[in-house]
Amino acid sequence: MRNTYRLAIAALLFCAAATFAAKNFQMPRAYHAKTYPARDEHTQEKVTIAADPYDTEDKQQIFTVDFREHDLLPVLLIVTNDSDNTVNLTGMKLDLITARRDKLTPLGMQDVVRRIQKAVKRPDSPRVSPIPLPRRKPKAGVSQDTMDELDAAMFHAMAVEPHTTRAGFVFFDYEGISNPLAGATLTINGLTTSDGKELFFFEIPMEKYLTYQPGKTP
Repeated sequence: MRNTYRLAIAALLFCAAATFAAKNFQMPRAYHAKTYPARDEHTQEKVTIAADPYDTEDKQQIFTVDFREHDLLPVLLIVTNDSDNTVNLTGMKLDLITARRDKLTPLGMQDVVRRIQKAVKRPDSPRVSPIPLPRRKPKAGVSQDTMDELDAAMFHAMAVEPHTTRAGFVFFDYEGISNPLAGATLTINGLTTSDGKELFFFEIPMEKYLTYQPGKTP
């Protein structure tokens, strides 16, 4: 009886801890962009941008949603400004160019939510049933906790102050693409300085992330 009681208490504590964790999403710590394997450093402009994909089960455990089930790829974007001028990001444009030249653009928050809620098409039956069957089965709705988590995770920075690093997640829809990172390049343009000068575009080869060996200098 005591064992049953202890197991029940343990189960309740586990559920409470899981709920608490869901409501307290923590962004991963963002380091200097130069420390990530997939990056592009502009030495003259003193700005570095890195991309850290969250494409594995271990890395996606920070989220309450397994985005891989929805063909969504979260990528942590890190922008480090080592210059003495503020870098404006309001005009920033990103494209993930795959090896087969597909151009994937980041989804907005509502697009991510709609993708999670996307109906699953019911497979056609080889026989005609006399009873009409629903052709689409909706997935469960997105909870407010998940909405709050997405809002906290997404890249919202409008500027990067001098000698500062800003980071956040961008989400790409890779439905129909088996390995979106292999041979892919992330391009970023539209960044400007505080005096209106546009920075050169950035190109980040994602193969640097895929081939990186921990413990070695990136």
